[in-house]
Amino acid sequence: MFDALPTLGALPWAVLAVAALLVGVSKTSLPGLGTISVALFAAVLPARASTAAILLLLILADVFALAIYRRHADWPTLIRLIPAVVAGLIVGAFFLAFADDAWVRRGIGVILLLLMAATLWQRLRPRIQACSPRRRRLERAWYGSLSGFTTMVANSGGAAMSMYLLTAGFSVKAFLGTAAWFFAVINLTKVPISIGLGLITPATLVLDLVLAPAVVIGALIGKWIGARIKQSVFEWAVIGFTVVGAVYLVI
Repeated sequence: MFDALPTLGALPWAVLAVAALLVGVSKTSLPGLGTISVALFAAVLPARASTAAILLLLILADVFALAIYRRHADWPTLIRLIPAVVAGLIVGAFFLAFADDAWVRRGIGVILLLLMAATLWQRLRPRIQACSPRRRRLERAWYGSLSGFTTMVANSGGAAMSMYLLTAGFSVKAFLGTAAWFFAVINLTKVPISIGLGLITPATLVLDLVLAPAVVIGALIGKWIGARIKQSVFEWAVIGFTVVGAVYLVI
């Protein structure tokens, strides 16, 4: 696929540029847009190849997210998520080694839609009492492992992590700061795994170099949005964009 990048037409390049722009925006203001970026990359490139291509752009966007929100992270939350996330990454690596493009795309889409349904039900139902410590542990295990799995398979871990942070009631800056550190570490961890699976190639690097300016522009736009967005708008935007991206992956 990547052996002849110039053969990509004007429309595919435009779609990839928009997706790269959304990568930057998603990291610095609207995490749900990340799922749409994944869907756009998968629309132009084979699903497995798109996973590697977008990974390096996500790392570039992580740099900007850390520069803006690094002081707002909730470290106890991050530390408690580590075991479940590592388990999810391992399972995702094995899945990615054997699954074909159709399984990768549709499988992630179905998982995200189920996750959205569960999250909406949880947000809309009456809250009778606070969550018990046992339930919090179960939620960490579920969301953490799912985030590790989906981020390894299709760089869609932002959806699972977003739902966890929303249910935990994080403010916009605490949400973005915690997510920034989480995915900066996770995405760097995925690089040697992706190289080992043969997904990152010299042509991948060329493609990402061309698209890097769009990520930078998107990150700066996202910084402007993040400083002004209201909490309620932020939360529903995260949910809405994630649902749109998940539906696309399924169909």
